[in-house]
Amino acid sequence: MTEKPTLHMFCGKIASGKSTLARDLAVAESAILIAEDDWLKALFADQMATIPDYVRCSAKLRGMMGRHVADLLNGGVSVFLDFPANTVDMRRWMRGILDETGAAHVLHVLELSDAVLLARLKERNTAGEHPFAVTEEQFHRISRHYAPPSPDEGFTIERHDSR
Repeated sequence: MTEKPTLHMFCGKIASGKSTLARDLAVAESAILIAEDDWLKALFADQMATIPDYVRCSAKLRGMMGRHVADLLNGGVSVFLDFPANTVDMRRWMRGILDETGAAHVLHVLELSDAVLLARLKERNTAGEHPFAVTEEQFHRISRHYAPPSPDEGFTIERHDSR
């Protein structure tokens, strides 16, 4: 009997290590990794200068990606979905994907202090290896929208305290 395909989702503020964890787990399991930042850079980099630009482009990407992820899961392929599951609305979109499949799921939650995250963000921006640089002001504006998952959302949660 083959193991049930699994949708892995990632929740944590900017610079918490979501993408690193998603990549490491996907490689370890020889599974598919779909990273929002990579797709946004490839499709919309020239259109993304502000947070509203990100919101608009991300919504377009989700519009085309949801069906694709459901098809992969229905085809028996596990997916590591490196899109930020940081708001109830984003998790609702991910739940919609799950509802179209018989897949299992894990919501990986990374929790670190803002001080640690801001230090990591500074290092990340200095290294220049991430597709998008985020200022400290943007970090704070975006972090105001962060909502950790609640039990009533019904996700299987795996917590990661450091990455």
